[in-house]
Amino acid sequence: MFLSCCIRSFRHATLVCVAACSTVLLPTDWTNAADSVMLFNGKDFSGWHGRPTVDPRKWSTTPDADKAKWNQEIADHWKVDGNEIVNDGQGAYLTTNGEYGDFDLSLDYKIVAGCDSGIYLRGIPQVQIWDPDAENNRKNGNEKGSGGLWNNPAGWAGKDPLVRADKSIGEWNTMRIRLVGEHCWVWLNDKEVVVDARLHDYFAPGMPLLARGPIQLQTHGAEIRFRNVSVKELSAEEANKVLSQSEEAGLAKSSSKFETLFNGTDLSGWKGATGNYTVTEGAIQCMQGKGGVLYSEKSYGDFVFRVDFQLPPAGNNGLAIRYPSVEEIEKLPKDLRHGDAAYVGMTELQILDDGHPNYEKIDPRQAHGSAYGMAAAKRGYLRPVGQWNHEVVTVTGSKIQVELNGTRILDADLSTINEYMANTPHPGKERTSGHIGFAGHSDPVRFRNISIQPVGN
Repeated sequence: MFLSCCIRSFRHATLVCVAACSTVLLPTDWTNAADSVMLFNGKDFSGWHGRPTVDPRKWSTTPDADKAKWNQEIADHWKVDGNEIVNDGQGAYLTTNGEYGDFDLSLDYKIVAGCDSGIYLRGIPQVQIWDPDAENNRKNGNEKGSGGLWNNPAGWAGKDPLVRADKSIGEWNTMRIRLVGEHCWVWLNDKEVVVDARLHDYFAPGMPLLARGPIQLQTHGAEIRFRNVSVKELSAEEANKVLSQSEEAGLAKSSSKFETLFNGTDLSGWKGATGNYTVTEGAIQCMQGKGGVLYSEKSYGDFVFRVDFQLPPAGNNGLAIRYPSVEEIEKLPKDLRHGDAAYVGMTELQILDDGHPNYEKIDPRQAHGSAYGMAAAKRGYLRPVGQWNHEVVTVTGSKIQVELNGTRILDADLSTINEYMANTPHPGKERTSGHIGFAGHSDPVRFRNISIQPVGN
């Protein structure tokens, strides 16, 4: 457990409702030993260092004297006992030198009575480990068991475990943790105790998690032992599959469903600049040197839209949101008949290789995921060029949320925006319905797995 006197809640916290009485076993695709890398070599702490609760963003500027002190605490308070890592309850936390993005983490732990510990993910506290029968932690909810995301704000999914799955004091527990973007799952002794809950960034409330960071084994006042600590970083394909399956599982609990917008073979169901796009290897691709808006035949009001996309170096495209039909565009004032999605539609959400040197000095409202010229998305969550990204866009009234590879990078209400890039108004931002599409800008950006869930239509 890590206490704070000033934990604050996010706006728009996503809550996941799962019946606590249902026990879900590990997914069939859980990493096996052959896929994993052991983080502890069984001999010494090579590959680890000492670090307490420190904002990972500030680690690079931490004084060397502090780092040396914490490394000495590892030598003083941590030891190797056979194939086990043992901590006496004191000192800095055992921290991987390596940093991890999307991963499956597996470990065994054994505690003594009164133990209070945890696992930091990407340097963020924490998946809770403690004695559920200790009287001194009743005010903190220890009787609910281990495995919860203890530093999530009150009311957030995952803060408390769904079931108490701890074994008796002195017995080994097996914990498995999956983190994809901000989405976290925890299994304790083969019982699912956290189901697809967002991990709150304790150090930066309201900000998305860092894309990468270390794994830390916390110490908190009593002996704890670890063994079989292993990790596998998930590939882009594996991470995208996890996110898609979780979305489908969540949808199964509702009465609505996703509609497929692309059949994988041709542009049936699409209108607009059909001559400037082609279908290749099961994906829609904008032709090199071509552009224009390719949009759905159907019109939508509120919706959840899912797509995988692949960027070439410096690639540029966009999602046209509530885009008007050709007939509607012809009725617009002459200066808007060019059909630029960023202005005649509700907005264009940027699809851009914004880490490329070409875009180093762009306006923040031009970065990937931004409502072009109006609201800036957080940068740093695109996969490397050539890999497939998974994006989910939720449009509700004037509000837009963009989740990229499992991390929310935009949460904006366009009705509140009255300052625009280059002081150029966006007359279409008040639209309440329209088409969804791709706004090509001459680069061979690809799209696949395209689907939409109308909401309240």
